Amino acid sequence: MSNIMNRFLKYVKYETTSDESSNTVPSTKTQLEFAKVLVKELKKLGLEDVSIDDKGYLMATLPSNMDREVPTIGFIAHMDTSPDMSGKNVNPKVIKNYDGKDIVLNEEENIILSVKDFPDVKNYIGETLITTDGTTLLGADNKAGIAEIITAIEHLINNPGTPHGTVRIGFTPDEEIGRGADHFDVEKFNADFAYTVDGGPIGELNYENFNAAEAKIIIQGNNIHPGTAKNMMVNSMLIGMELNNMIPVNEKPEYTSNYEGFYHLVEFTGSVEKTEMTYILRDHNSEKFNKKKETMKEIVKFLNNKYNNVITLDIKDSYYNMKEKIEPSIEIIDIAKKAMEELNIEPIVTPIRGGTDGAKLSYMGLPCPNLFAGGYNYHGKYEYIPLIAMEKSVEVILKIIELNSLGLH
Repeated sequence: MSNIMNRFLKYVKYETTSDESSNTVPSTKTQLEFAKVLVKELKKLGLEDVSIDDKGYLMATLPSNMDREVPTIGFIAHMDTSPDMSGKNVNPKVIKNYDGKDIVLNEEENIILSVKDFPDVKNYIGETLITTDGTTLLGADNKAGIAEIITAIEHLINNPGTPHGTVRIGFTPDEEIGRGADHFDVEKFNADFAYTVDGGPIGELNYENFNAAEAKIIIQGNNIHPGTAKNMMVNSMLIGMELNNMIPVNEKPEYTSNYEGFYHLVEFTGSVEKTEMTYILRDHNSEKFNKKKETMKEIVKFLNNKYNNVITLDIKDSYYNMKEKIEPSIEIIDIAKKAMEELNIEPIVTPIRGGTDGAKLSYMGLPCPNLFAGGYNYHGKYEYIPLIAMEKSVEVILKIIELNSLGLH
């Protein structure tokens, strides 16, 4: 366990930002470079079947040391960090024995992790926190998950008398841009079930996520000199604004929580002549999800009738709620709950207000709920992770493996 902080601090120094505009797999070369570093580490630890393909998917095996068969468990994390903020030149700060006060991340830029804005930090008074320096994200999402999985496996290797079944680990690229499971070889991975280690605070356990779609809209206007524009100009930006104003106002991310879905305008670029808009549509409930897609189509149809067919709409589904695929194997949730309870951790079963590799993997035949990794404020300069959260994650991984070896799956 003592290695986990050093391991994590080493990993976040590697830039692995993914790039949605890239057509390569992985989307950035830096992810592949980091994967090769992990390959060397896993081989040095003594894992078997360590492999990395040309797309950057890394897999390895800790063989069973038991004389009877138990289900093969997988643990999965992603190597990339979010393109929402720079993951280059990450310079983490380690705050030991946190005193409960505001944390100055960057004095020069006056960037402060304040107790008022982020009250959860006060739950870790007396603990060690790892933060950013205020200029980049930290990368706990998901290098904490990688560090936790490898640390758990290292513990089993160093304690060969601890019984365990076969454990498979997998590290994926491009999760942050929604492609993490696209080229994952479930058959090669060959696990009966798996967990992504990619959640938030201690105790978090997820087996529900959004159904997701992306709606791309192109509006063709007609740019005429404003001095002679009467009855001829069609301002595509104004039509785009009108379209956005027809979206149900209370179904936007800033007004929703828990199981409430939303329409989210993520891009709006344009001129009088042409405007492009991108929305993401989200809902846990499949009927409400489909309704959101229909509402978007109805809005576009109405405006096309009004403005003579100037709008094109392309809606593509991204992923679906894994609940449907997890519930037939609900015992894998029960084992995770039991593992936490035996460690005096309260399981916090919550829906993910986002997506996860586990969602696609579950639909690809590998039931794959999500365990906490321990971090807060992912994707930004206020990201931090308590050391104790990483340690607890390792304990939960080990306890799940133990319970599985006892035949409690």
